[in-house]
Parts: sequence; structure tokens; C-alpha cells
Amino acid sequence: MNGNTSKIQAVDSAHYFHPFTDHQALAAKGSRIIEKADGIYIWDSKGEKILDAMSGLWCVNVGYGRQELVDAAAKQMQVLPYYNSFFSTTNVPAVKLAERIVKLAGDNFSHVFFSSSGSESNDTNIRMVRHYWATLGHPERKIIISRKNAYHGSTMAGASLGGMSYMHEQGGLPIPDIVHIEQPYFYGLAHDKNKDAFGIEAAGWLEAKILEVGADKVAAFIGEPVQGAGGVIIPPRTYWPEIQRICDKYGILLICDEVICGFGRLGYWFGSELMGAKPDLMTFAKGVTSGYIPLGGVVIGKRVAKVLIEQGGEFNHGYTYSGHPVACAVALANIDILEKEGLVDRVRNETGPYLAQKFAELADHPLVGGAETCGLVAGFALMKDPQQHIGFDESVGAGMRCRNHCFANGLIMRAVGDRMIIAPPLVITKAQIDDMMVLIRKCLDATLEELKTGGFLSN
Repeated sequence: MNGNTSKIQAVDSAHYFHPFTDHQALAAKGSRIIEKADGIYIWDSKGEKILDAMSGLWCVNVGYGRQELVDAAAKQMQVLPYYNSFFSTTNVPAVKLAERIVKLAGDNFSHVFFSSSGSESNDTNIRMVRHYWATLGHPERKIIISRKNAYHGSTMAGASLGGMSYMHEQGGLPIPDIVHIEQPYFYGLAHDKNKDAFGIEAAGWLEAKILEVGADKVAAFIGEPVQGAGGVIIPPRTYWPEIQRICDKYGILLICDEVICGFGRLGYWFGSELMGAKPDLMTFAKGVTSGYIPLGGVVIGKRVAKVLIEQGGEFNHGYTYSGHPVACAVALANIDILEKEGLVDRVRNETGPYLAQKFAELADHPLVGGAETCGLVAGFALMKDPQQHIGFDESVGAGMRCRNHCFANGLIMRAVGDRMIIAPPLVITKAQIDDMMVLIRKCLDATLEELKTGGFLSN
């Protein structure tokens, strides 16, 4: 055990203001200090080994401890640690990475705009789509339609695009001209209906909103192929093709937020390919560097790029770290690993289907309802009675109880309300999936016992 744990916790409490944290509660218990990592595991300052089934924050796709990424960063730092992309200037790693991402994204795309995060990238999307329509002589087309329970970042614009009401309550959000429709959550909203029919119905909410606000005022629709932070909401297979049809019908731009789904998470380079969507813009971050260094961006479709380049004049937008050479060098090395080790294909053909099989087996647990997977994301709902589709009262905090048992038993599994979700590194093996499932069942059993003891379930 590291004897400095309590000292670091005290300094942390005194000076480090954490994201998405109740600091009064944190000070009472002290932060968990992570000291090292390797493969799919992390170790805390007490020496506890923990299986990281969330890949950090959905991002460590190639796993921890990859020397190739360390070497790429060090080499680039020795040659050119930084220079900006303003004033008609560029750098070689940024140029090479832009070209490579465009090739991975497919024929519909031509350019990449770099940022440092998904949040910044979605701010860029707002600026870009409104500039696009203004350039075409339609400045009134400003409205962007998003979804409830979506997550598109934590900046003012990113949080506004997102559909998290608890985020909107702080800061007077959303900003003007951003509206939301219901999410395509089959298990939560329509478990007793036909799933394909529900997919069409849910997509139809977009058309209804377009007609409500006026098609001549709508600039774009934005959505995650699979909603991540909202609880791994996997839409019916009919949903995205119908969304695409509606966007085409009304001529609005389609933005796919691939921050979580991109770079192999769903078994494809980008989730929109799996879902049957053809976006005009794609947001990326996280998996592009496997989280080793901050990098994000927007992949720009030819339809948008042509207008902005040929008619748009100067785009008055950018970041100090746009196209950061070290970040881009790490991203290139990260893509090398994904390709050389065949990780995207492995998720699609091997580990993704295996995880789906193992998650389906959780249906026999008395707390589990709606277990489902897509590639290497998965989730289920903690239910009081899965057979009757009866959930727990919010005051019970079933999800947080389960999460606490996960931490106590060497597993990182995230709770979103009463949905428990995972997104393990893409390097996870079948044997490690088996180990993870043993831990998940152990934590579910402990949660079940706690809920029974507390009187929240009949014995």
C-alpha cells in the first residue's frame, strides 16, 4: 500500500476540482488514486488490481501500456513539439492524419477539422452548419435537432446539444435554436411493441419536430449511432435508415457523433457505417488516440466542404491546439495498432459476438432486464421485476449500489441511473471477457443481497 494515499487525498480535496463531482461528498470519503495501468487493468494506490470495463471514459481502445504510442509522442516532441495551424501554416502529422481519417471514413468525406475533444468538436459542428447555411443564403436555418438523454459534451454548446436535463439546469441551457426529440430507447419506452416498428416510429419524431419548428429553419440533426453516456441505448435496426431518409427528404445536414462509437468500438471504423447512415459531418475524439493524449475533430463531408471552401470565405473559428503535431503523431501510431492487430475486425467477428452471447446469459439473473450489446458496448437495466418490467424507485439508487459493489470487487462498471454499462478496451480477449462476466455476476449477486436486506425486494 502506498503510504502517501491519505496525503494525496488531502491535497486532492484541497486543490483539485473534479468534473461531474459532488465535492463535499468526495472530501468525506477521499478520491480513488490510480497509479498505473497495463492492458485492460488499472491499479490503485492501495495495490488493488481493477478490470477497467469502461476503457477509462470509453477511450482506451488499444489498451494501456502501449509503448508504440509513448515512442510516437516522444519522437514527435523531439522534432516539433508544437506549432499552430493558423496563418496558412500546417505540420506533417496533421496532414497525414487528416488524409488517413478521410480514407477510413469513406468516399462521402474529404476534409478533417481538428480540435482537442469531442466537446470542442461539437461546438465546431454548430459553427460549421450555421456557416454552411448562411453561405448558401439561408441564415435562418439555425435550428439543430438533437435527442433527449444524448451526450455531446460539456461545453455550453456541447451540453446544449446533449439532452441531459440535469446539465441544462446549471447555466441556463440549452442555448437558443437547439431542440430535442425523444430517444429511441426500445426497452424503456416500448418493450411490449414490435422492435422494428418502434424504430420507424422513433425516427418519425424527427420529422414531426421538423414540421413543428419549420423545415426552412432546421440546419441539422445530430445523434450518436449508439447513445453512450445515456446508458448504451442501442436503436432498432430500422431507426437510422429512416433518420437518413427524413434528413434527405428535408435537405437537412446529418451529424453523427462518433466520439464513442468511432475507431472500432462497434466493430466498424465508424458506427454510422454499421447503422446505415451517411452523415455530412462526423464528430470524433477518444478512440482516435486511445485517450493517450487529447485529440478530437470533425470529419467533413464533400457536400459541406465544397460550399465552405469554394464560397464560404474565411471560417472564423479554431483552437490553439487544432492539429497539434504530437497528438496527431500519436493518433497515427494508434491507427497503426488498430490496423496491424486487426482489432476492428476482431470486435466485429470475434469478441463482439462473444460478449453478446455472454450478456444474453445475464437474462437469468433476477435483477437484469434488457441486456444487450453492440460491438464492445453493452448495458442492462436493474429491475425489481424484469418479467413484469417493474423498475426500482429512483430513491433506492440501485445503480449506485451496484457500482459500489463493482469498485469493491475489482471491476469498473458504470451506472447511468439504474442502467449498468460497459465498454472494455478493444484488446480484451475471450478469456478476459469470461473473467469480466464472473465479476459482473458477483457484483449483481451482492447488489441483490443488499436490496433484499434493505427491504427493497421480497426475500
